[in-house]
Amino acid sequence: MSSGLAQGLEDVSPDQIKSFKDFLLSYNKLSEICFADCVWDFTTRSVKNQEDKCVINCAEKYMKMNQRISQRFHEFQMVANENMMKNS
Repeated sequence: MSSGLAQGLEDVSPDQIKSFKDFLLSYNKLSEICFADCVWDFTTRSVKNQEDKCVINCAEKYMKMNQRISQRFHEFQMVANENMMKNS
């Protein structure tokens, strides 16, 4: 490892590493789901127009779903925190 890379890794916090791992897991899940649902023809190297549209729609739906789940989780956490403050 070069000294510049080693120095850069020392500046990375555990939270940043966890966040990047979570991103990679989500990206891999998205790739697997959309590939399985949208790629049908393995007889050609090119991506067919129908497959391309399917992948775009799949990715958009997946991202919107993730965003909505995160939003609902955040709302739930806020309510839980408010309830905990009231009970204290």
